[in-house]
Amino acid sequence: GMALGLSLGLSLLALLAAEESLLNVCMDAKHHKRQPGPEGQLHDQCSPWKDNACCTANTSSEAHKDQSYLYNFNWNHCGLMPPKCKRHFIQDTCLYECSPNLGPWIEQAESSWRRQRILHVPLCREDCQQWWEDCRDALTCKENWHQGWNWATGRNRCPWGSMCRPFSQVFPRPKDLCEKIWSSSFSYSPERRGSGRCIQMWFDPAQGNPNEAVARFYAGRRRSPPAQGEDVAPGSGGAVRALPGSVVLLLPLAPLLLPGGAPGWGFL
Repeated sequence: GMALGLSLGLSLLALLAAEESLLNVCMDAKHHKRQPGPEGQLHDQCSPWKDNACCTANTSSEAHKDQSYLYNFNWNHCGLMPPKCKRHFIQDTCLYECSPNLGPWIEQAESSWRRQRILHVPLCREDCQQWWEDCRDALTCKENWHQGWNWATGRNRCPWGSMCRPFSQVFPRPKDLCEKIWSSSFSYSPERRGSGRCIQMWFDPAQGNPNEAVARFYAGRRRSPPAQGEDVAPGSGGAVRALPGSVVLLLPLAPLLLPGGAPGWGFL
């Protein structure tokens, strides 16, 4: 009996360690720091992350430039991108470069310029809708901006034969924009800002970083994957997980109060 109790205890610790490894991490990519930490001077739209960031001050200021050295990417490939649209792309770059809360969605990447990428980050509905709304009249010639450009001049240009069209034609719905533009880095979440269930590109740092609680919630779900084809509702009683030695452990889940008073689900 005691041995069983001990092995259950160790298994529980292993599960918690696996969850922790998805929290407060930086991806292994081109400009990211190895570990997150405070940055005194993050530039402009990246400043919400200054208390705990995966980007340096230098990266944060480059994120605001049109032809930055970060990726040599040209926002103005179909004429000048309107500022109200461009601010969303700057914010998206800040989230990607600076956020330490994307661990649950980091995947290995087969690419010359990064070893890891993010996949299917659930972006809050309003963040996606506002991005689409502010960019609907901007012009682009491509649906997926990760690949297929003409790089002959050293900066991305529209591939031969492609036409510049309004975003609203290339991306008919907000969901299309958020999910397709960076090859499924984001998924369009039906959840709202402040729900604790979706990642915010935009947030007020005076209220704390809402994405910490979101990462914790999804890290917990990755620890206890739902059975095939079944989605586990938040706080659905208990997480069942088969463990080495074919012991099935029922872990009671209980609401915890996270920093900022938002209820999260975790171990009591």
